[in-house]
Amino acid sequence: MLVQKLLSVAEVTGQGVLYLLLALSVLSIGIIIERFVWFQRRKVNAGELARRLVIQLRKGDRQAARAVLAGSNSLEAQVLLEALDALDDGSESFVEQLQAAMKEHRAEPESGLLFLGTLGNNAPFVGLFGTVLGIVTAFKELASASASGMANVMGGIAEALVATAVGILVAIPAVVAYNIFQKKAFAVEDNISTIGNHVLALAKAEKPAKQKAA
Repeated sequence: MLVQKLLSVAEVTGQGVLYLLLALSVLSIGIIIERFVWFQRRKVNAGELARRLVIQLRKGDRQAARAVLAGSNSLEAQVLLEALDALDDGSESFVEQLQAAMKEHRAEPESGLLFLGTLGNNAPFVGLFGTVLGIVTAFKELASASASGMANVMGGIAEALVATAVGILVAIPAVVAYNIFQKKAFAVEDNISTIGNHVLALAKAEKPAKQKAA
């Protein structure tokens, strides 16, 4: 009795898996496009930004330094802008504020990556599940099929195998996009740390000079 009910569920669920994979594929493509646009809009030459920032800080023009950061749409500039005023309280305060700002904004470059990573790892298994259900349904038909109905049964098995192929097809772009965007997210953090180190080095170099002048 239970087996019969499960077989009935398998007939319906097999097609449902394909629709699920289709929906997940659409979501994946949407996230990939959104992430690509997000990173493109915030793309920055970190070396050039650091050079311009250090020039203004070396001049002692904090307002111009803030203008350099405010003029950039990058996440690096936004984080550094939030931490810049902490320089007045010393190097340690600047480092702590920079790290705090990085943690607050970390979710922005990593948005959607959890979904892409999970989909990339599990879509083939979802497709395989659909294939198993399809084959179960095909063998059920095989048990009651005549010799003339064998072609339909074999066709059903072939259709069931499509679910595995679709699962792999959905997983591949998700995995590739996940790796690319994760690397870009790491690059953003590296840029922030590098520019922050430039600012910190300048602040430490200027401190003895100010003490001598005093």
